[in-house]
Amino acid sequence: MWTRRRLAMTLGSGLASVMTAEAGAKAVKPGPQNPPQHAPQKPPDWSRTPEGSRQADLGNGHYLNPILAGDHPDPTVLKDGSDYYMTFSSFQAYPGAVIWHSRDLLNWTPIVAALTCPIGTVWAMDLIKHEGRFFIYIPVLQDKGTALYVIWADHIQGPWSEPVDLRIPGCIDPGHVVGEDGRRYLFVNGGRRVRLTADGLAADGPLESNAWQPWQYPADWEVEMFAPEGPKLLRRNGWFYLISAVGGTAGPATSHMVTVSRSRSVHGPWGHCPHNPVVRTRDISEPWWSRGHASVVEGPKGDWWMVYHGYENGFRTLGRQALLEPVEWTADGWLRARGGRLDRPLPAPGGKGNAVNPPGLSDDFSRSRHGLQWAFHAPAADESSRLRHADGGLVIRGKGVSPIDCSPYCCIAGDRSYEITVDLELRGDVVGGLLLFYDERGHTGLGFTRGEMRTFGYGQEHTWMREAMTVSRVRIHLRNRDNVLRWRYSLDGGATWRDHGWQMEVSGLHHNVFGGFLSLRPAIFSAGNGELVARDFQYRGLR
Repeated sequence: MWTRRRLAMTLGSGLASVMTAEAGAKAVKPGPQNPPQHAPQKPPDWSRTPEGSRQADLGNGHYLNPILAGDHPDPTVLKDGSDYYMTFSSFQAYPGAVIWHSRDLLNWTPIVAALTCPIGTVWAMDLIKHEGRFFIYIPVLQDKGTALYVIWADHIQGPWSEPVDLRIPGCIDPGHVVGEDGRRYLFVNGGRRVRLTADGLAADGPLESNAWQPWQYPADWEVEMFAPEGPKLLRRNGWFYLISAVGGTAGPATSHMVTVSRSRSVHGPWGHCPHNPVVRTRDISEPWWSRGHASVVEGPKGDWWMVYHGYENGFRTLGRQALLEPVEWTADGWLRARGGRLDRPLPAPGGKGNAVNPPGLSDDFSRSRHGLQWAFHAPAADESSRLRHADGGLVIRGKGVSPIDCSPYCCIAGDRSYEITVDLELRGDVVGGLLLFYDERGHTGLGFTRGEMRTFGYGQEHTWMREAMTVSRVRIHLRNRDNVLRWRYSLDGGATWRDHGWQMEVSGLHHNVFGGFLSLRPAIFSAGNGELVARDFQYRGLR
């Protein structure tokens, strides 16, 4: 399994960055400081988009986290004049590296998928602008180990270049900075650094160890592992600031954290902030777990903000969501976080304004364009050739034999509760349907052939539940209420509905069980030798 390979690689070098639950991370014990896990009894009162999804901007000069609900991990934020751009780890989803735009750090709209050709499993990137050109530095897991790539564009909307291999093995989590010497550097996990050429498209020297010194937390803290990672750098008032994460990405809820160090030179020495960690989940009663991997950016009014990720208490299935916290500079030049537990509305960066409704997940598939909400899971290089728009829908050619090997077509849900309806037409020897898909080992859903219904639960088909029926077209409805699923289907266009007999509980389909750093995603799958025509995909968030 790739998670074991990564652990072996990082531990073997003494530079571990992530450990999965497979490696035996210690659980937080209930007690006075760590009460038993409970999802909040009453959901906070978020604003809602037209399709019912959570929206951070409350419309009254305040906001409530998350700023981007659902799986948006490892945020990297670029301020370019009055514009902000942000992208996230996209892992095995392609098209990937979707870039989002905002004017206020609060309301975000996706504008382009910058990475279209599969190069491996994409982890925490760095989006920067240097001398008028945009760059994204991309760490990738491949069969041979990790590699660092870069893509570039003269305009943020693209076109983006093909990936360039920097030929720097064994590193993840690049953070770009221009030193006081005018040279370009990438700081990477484990306290290491490499110098780049002037064009930023190749290494210009060896990988240096001990280039920065990660802050060490007390030995008795409940964390996953040390795992120094995610360095992001900025320069202010003669200081270089290095914001990084330690403690492990997942595992116990109190693992991940944000630390700050600074130096007068990119060459060090680096001193640690006396307030470290500046952000950390301190007990599991908090609404957000494993808060870490931050980017720090100046806000639209000259104030300062930190964007990082965290798991929602009781909803690890949603993945790591993007969180926004105000920060301040102390008199002695250190950062201090001011958002507390993020359990209440906070003043908005841009003041009171009109919330921008981002594109939703719903898609009627009637137009010859592919929405930025959609991506294949673990596709081949020619995966897009499986898709075409015809007959008022999206035609998906079958691949493989089941959800395990067919590269499902996925989107990212960000609500605790939601419902989905989709119309599917079966052509030829195809098996297709609707899933909630974590990965090949963890998924659940309904599939249909022209002669039967199939049921998938917890990563496998339950063949004893096969039911014979004549199907040419089926409408499937899913309701996910706080991780409990109810399925219905209709064979007559929605005139009559049949309830599926299995109500599935899926709260365990997350990283601490399966590894992989993913989320439980709605997905359409098409396997076999025929074709599936998808029409009228409707998503609605539920309160």
